[in-house]
Amino acid sequence: MMKSPPHRMSLTVRGYELDSYGHVNNAVYLQYFEQARWEYMKQQGLLDMINRHELFLVVIDTHIRYMRESNLFDELVIETACMIEKPYVVFRQKIINQTSGLPATRATVKTIFVDRQRIPQDIPGFMTDTT
Repeated sequence: MMKSPPHRMSLTVRGYELDSYGHVNNAVYLQYFEQARWEYMKQQGLLDMINRHELFLVVIDTHIRYMRESNLFDELVIETACMIEKPYVVFRQKIINQTSGLPATRATVKTIFVDRQRIPQDIPGFMTDTT
């Protein structure tokens, strides 16, 4: 199992992400985590490689743990680490509320590669070279 260094992405909570209680809606955290994975893959040069090989990275399992609420204008940092746990590419992510200094949420996201016909594929070599 190889492990990449954590990637960090910052964002500020926006008003339209809040629920009726005035804190970030639980589904929005999934969007934060997904955007952080895209940013991680872009930074690592993986998006180009995935496209070049005509593959798709598909989420098959997400486990999320909500720990503390985040509120309007809170500054958040999303840390993303990627590891290979065959047959999965696993992303371990956490959100730290920089405003309070406390962890807000963490998630483990399992993914697999599929081809254009949606047939599962082995983890390509370019993934093991960069993770």
